[in-house]
Amino acid sequence: MPTWTIKAEPVIGTGVDVVMRQYFTEMGRRVLRRPVTEAELRAVIVEDSHHDLGPPAGEFLVARGGEGEFLGCAGLRLLRSDPETAELKRMYVRPAGRGAGLGRGLLLAVEESAKRLGAVRIVCESNTELTEARALYTRHGYEETAPYEGHGKADHWFAKALG
Repeated sequence: MPTWTIKAEPVIGTGVDVVMRQYFTEMGRRVLRRPVTEAELRAVIVEDSHHDLGPPAGEFLVARGGEGEFLGCAGLRLLRSDPETAELKRMYVRPAGRGAGLGRGLLLAVEESAKRLGAVRIVCESNTELTEARALYTRHGYEETAPYEGHGKADHWFAKALG
């Protein structure tokens, strides 16, 4: 039985900015293969803001442990160019939450949220270095697809029809 809960929270909620910095720090280390600078962190947070991952066209889900600690998150937003397609963003499990199925739980929760928002398809982007994420998507029915209106340094794009 999971020792965590997942529910929608404001993307500006307690601890979110701290976790987003951790997310971008880890992505930088893994994708760029070097530590990111403070200037790079500030720039990417401004350039690729997570603040649109909330109502009315998005949602931000937070996984918390039994003591209320922030274990992970995942966001989604409907694409402006195709409002029947949701984009998975900022899926991140902190080290303390890894290895317990939390990534799967977040992914399934995001898919349910996307359906509630009216999406019939979900897309996401990833990188070669993020082998765990790519394996998770593939295990849950995501198929590699052509690039969509994403951004960043992605080199893999995935899509899944929501049933």
